[in-house]
Amino acid sequence: MEMLSLREHHARTLLIHYRWDVEKLLAVLVEKGKADLFSEAGVSVVEREDTVTPLSSSSTAMCDICIEELPADKMTKMDCGHAFCNDCWTEHFVVKINEGQSKRIRCMAHKCNAICDEAVVRNLVGKRHPDLAEKFDRFLLESYIEDNRMVKWCPSTPHCGNAIRVEDDEFCEVECSCGVQFCFSCLSEAHSPCSCMMWELWMKKCRDESETVNWITVHTKPCPKCHKPVEKNGGCNLVSCICGQAFCWLCGGATGRDHTWSRIAGHSCGHYIEDREKKTERAKRDLYRYMHYHNRYKAHTDSFKLESKLKETILEKVSISEERESRLRDFSWVTNGLCRLFRSRRVLSYSYPFAFYMFGEELFKDEMTNEEREIKQHLFEDQQQQLEANVEKLSKFLEEPFDQYTDDKVMEIRMQVINLSVIIDSLCKKMYECIENDLLGSLQRNTHNIAPYKSKGIEKASELAVCWSGKASTTTGKCLPSDCGTSGKRDRSFSFGTSDDKGCPSPKQPKKESYGGGFFDLNLPAEVLDRN
Repeated sequence: MEMLSLREHHARTLLIHYRWDVEKLLAVLVEKGKADLFSEAGVSVVEREDTVTPLSSSSTAMCDICIEELPADKMTKMDCGHAFCNDCWTEHFVVKINEGQSKRIRCMAHKCNAICDEAVVRNLVGKRHPDLAEKFDRFLLESYIEDNRMVKWCPSTPHCGNAIRVEDDEFCEVECSCGVQFCFSCLSEAHSPCSCMMWELWMKKCRDESETVNWITVHTKPCPKCHKPVEKNGGCNLVSCICGQAFCWLCGGATGRDHTWSRIAGHSCGHYIEDREKKTERAKRDLYRYMHYHNRYKAHTDSFKLESKLKETILEKVSISEERESRLRDFSWVTNGLCRLFRSRRVLSYSYPFAFYMFGEELFKDEMTNEEREIKQHLFEDQQQQLEANVEKLSKFLEEPFDQYTDDKVMEIRMQVINLSVIIDSLCKKMYECIENDLLGSLQRNTHNIAPYKSKGIEKASELAVCWSGKASTTTGKCLPSDCGTSGKRDRSFSFGTSDDKGCPSPKQPKKESYGGGFFDLNLPAEVLDRN
């Protein structure tokens, strides 16, 4: 508003058009100039108050939509200069709001790109349809979240009502104040060091029947009559399908039922069919490769779940140890070691789907030669195995019944847990550096981005605290920054201020008329806000 000397609704129209990307907006301003910037976004800026001649209150005007001559007070003129009757404007606005286009309602005039003034829309619709006026406001407010790549709704089920805003990089993992941890880029569960595409493919592979099909290809043969898959349960190569057809297991050809040690009646085979053998062998190899990575992924995921359940038991041991008479009083090493175990276990778990796609042929077949792939695979697997070995050691030490040990034995376990925590943190950092620089970073067409490794774990979004002043004051609210993101509540009673209001682009702003100075708690129930 200050930089371009705009009213609030014009500034918001620009931001909505450029999806709240201020850098892109300023780049267009520098490259094309203010006139093109405004025209592309549908902003009609009046430089002087007398540029658009107001309708005289004593005159009449013709509405080009309904072709009726009406008094001036029944007509409304937009910033673009087009005037129509209030009834036609209202119907136009109602249709657009119901169609979900309320964020950018254009002027009704032919080939006019101008976006209608929010205040006019709100005023005309509110007189006849107050509920639609509220819907219009809500759509405008939610544009900050739904059109903004740096702000997204929390994907919790049932929905907690929070939206998360990240400050710097959209490729990160965040924890909502409701406790849900998720990938900000794709809104699925946190899956680093897998890229979003790898994780999507992996989940699809685990869900669908692709591996069942592979198993059927490897372990069964189709009946030549009814074509159903048949599994051999004996040593004889004369196989009978449930439909009654007998066939040769070696080549799949239909045969008679009589057979000797050397041949089957009406049939002989022994010719090598290369394509079929290659197809079966490849399916078998792919199945065993998938099972290798899936078994290890599942094992670490199961360990993570079991260790999460052990948390209460371990904390119980801590409370027992703190109560007994001992020279050891600080047991923070236990909780720190537990947190390190959880974080590293997750990294280890998701490193297997990453390896499955990184060193397979599905995504990067043409990016590496076989030799390069083998060298990189060995490098990654060495680091993975080192991490795995140390994570298992840490898990073992944390499960020790240290509440029953002597002080010297507890001190020994304490040093082991602290040292292992440092080693594991260092190994996780090295693994991420290897992935980012040596593996993904060396690709020519790198479309895979991963969330960076955080030693302290996934950062929790802090509540967005906004300071509001009284009506007469010009003090603006401030968005308090956080390390990772900010969250705000949904489904509250909020509205935009007037065109003179200034402040940070918060997705949800309360009605300024309703509150005095001080902090506005975004977690207050709606009924409390209404009562206040």
